Formats: sequence, structure tokens, C-alpha cells
Amino acid sequence: MRTLREFADRGSVTAAAQALHCTPSAVSQQLRALQAEVGVAITEPAGRGLRLTDAGHALVARGDEVLAALDRAESELDTYRSAPRGRVRMAIFQSAGLMLLPGLLSRIARHAGLDVDVRDVDMIPPQVPGLLADYDVVVAHRDEHAAEFGSERLDVVPLLREPLDVALPSEHRLARRRRVGLADLADERWISVDHGFPVDDVLRSLTVRTGVRPQIVQRINDFRITERLVAAGHGIALMPRYTMDTRRGSGLVARPLAGIRAARLVEAVCRTGALSRPAVATVIDEMRGEVTALTAPR
Repeated sequence: MRTLREFADRGSVTAAAQALHCTPSAVSQQLRALQAEVGVAITEPAGRGLRLTDAGHALVARGDEVLAALDRAESELDTYRSAPRGRVRMAIFQSAGLMLLPGLLSRIARHAGLDVDVRDVDMIPPQVPGLLADYDVVVAHRDEHAAEFGSERLDVVPLLREPLDVALPSEHRLARRRRVGLADLADERWISVDHGFPVDDVLRSLTVRTGVRPQIVQRINDFRITERLVAAGHGIALMPRYTMDTRRGSGLVARPLAGIRAARLVEAVCRTGALSRPAVATVIDEMRGEVTALTAPR
């Protein structure tokens, strides 16, 4: 069943073999054996490769339930230990890593026997389910008006609603205002992110709702670069509130948008059943604790 799930998630025998650290022929044999056991075709030819049949897709869904049950059984054994143990593989997008990782790793260090293996991944929302083939937890973001990550094969834990503010040079004509409207910024040059990333999704949705189309002159995914460009007067940007560096001397000020709710949602996404593992649950609990500490009024 694990071989079938890897094949379903990765789309090819070769990719599944790489994930399982075996040969493609071994994967093919496992799939043929499973097909013989269930007595119905679960794969069919597709060009030079294979694809799942309708019966195969149904079996994958049931297989997830079986594997989730095995995870729960493993979890019950873990409860006999004094603390969660093991390695949790986590993917996190860059600005969330900048915001959360220093404190999170300090929190995890207090749990003996628990390790987190982190990779920063420049992800867009449609890529998130596929990343779970390689990671136990994916920390993802999306426009709050976008479709949810929800699926029968996924568990989603909300972490943070992060407002998006307008980043302005400290000497900007609007820097002294408490809030700014999109109409006030109609003639400004904007620095956004690549198409498909949540901040750009928010800018596009604001265009639809207000009729004001931003003039985007640069697309930069690294917010630290964007901060420098804004401070130097090369444009303005829509940026996450808790990630932006507006300390004295940064050359930046952040101003909320007037009359408009603009935010990204930061969420931890796992395969169904993964939260029953104490190690995974502890990592997510500590992440929520770090979010609370970062967003508490000062």
C-alpha cells in the first residue's frame, strides 16, 4: 500500500522507486502483486508509463485510511515513551522561515530526542499537496480569499492570519498617514512577487475589487531584497506585517490599507493521520506557540 501511495503521489514508477530507495522493477512487481491480490486492474498503460485506473484511485483513498491507522498504532506505542521522539521533515516558505524558524528551533531543542529537518521551499499553493510526498509538515501560505488546501487526504492546521501592509520609503509623501488607500497609490510603481504566489494573488484580487490596477515594475520573491528596493525609492510593495523590518534606520514604514482587508493565511499542512504522531503534533504545537509569542501585543 505504501508503494501504491508513492506511485499515486509521484506519478511514475521511476519517481516512486527513488522515493522508496529501490529499483523501478521492484515497484512494478509490488504493484502487480497488489493488483493480483485485489483481483482488479489498478493501473493501465499511459504512453511509456502507467497511470491509475478508477479502481486504483479508490484503493489509494482506502490505502490512506489503512496507513493512517498504522500511524495511529505507532502513535499509541509512542505514548508509552516519556516524550515524542524521532525526526520530523518540514518544508517552509522563505518568509515564514525568517519569521518562525529561529524561535521554533530553540523550542524544539528543549525536547530531547526530537529533531526537525527543515528545507526552505519557494512554493505556490497548488504545489503543496505534492510536497507531502517528501515532507511530514509543509508550512504554506495563501491569499485568505483563495480556495482552501482542504482534502480528504490532508489535515490543515491554521497558524496565522498575517495582514499585508503597504511598505513605503520613510520619506514617501504618504508616510505620515496612519492608513493609505489604493486610490492614493494609483500612480505608484509596485514591486510584487512572481505570478501565482499569495502576495501577487492579493494584489490581483484588490484590482478586481477596487478597479485600481497597480503598475508592477519588478517581481522579487525575496522580501529582504524588496525591502532594500523600497527603502531606496525604486517602488512600493505589499508585504507581510510580521515579516517586514521597519525598525529605526531601516528606511521603511508600513501602513495598513484603508477600507480593505488584505492578508495571507499561514497554515501547517500534513497528510491525514500524521498529526497522531507525537513528534509531528509537538512540532506544530511549538510552532503555534512561537506564532503567539510573535504576534502578542507589546
